[in-house]
Amino acid sequence: MSFGFSLFLIAVGAILAFAVNLHVRGIELDVVGYILMLVGAVGLVYSAFIYNRRRRVVADVPPPREYPPRY
Repeated sequence: MSFGFSLFLIAVGAILAFAVNLHVRGIELDVVGYILMLVGAVGLVYSAFIYNRRRRVVADVPPPREYPPRY
């Protein structure tokens, strides 16, 4: 899950939880909104952890060889 999709889930969850006053039989939209915000927050933390871990990897790359100039 990427940062953008996590933020999208948080935004959609907040809209469902706080801005929608629609009553659907059998579905509580407030609870669905809170669940989406929770999943988005977990995804945001996971994405930050993976992104931070990926930046710490140091490859053992040899320096480039210097070739004589071509004339």
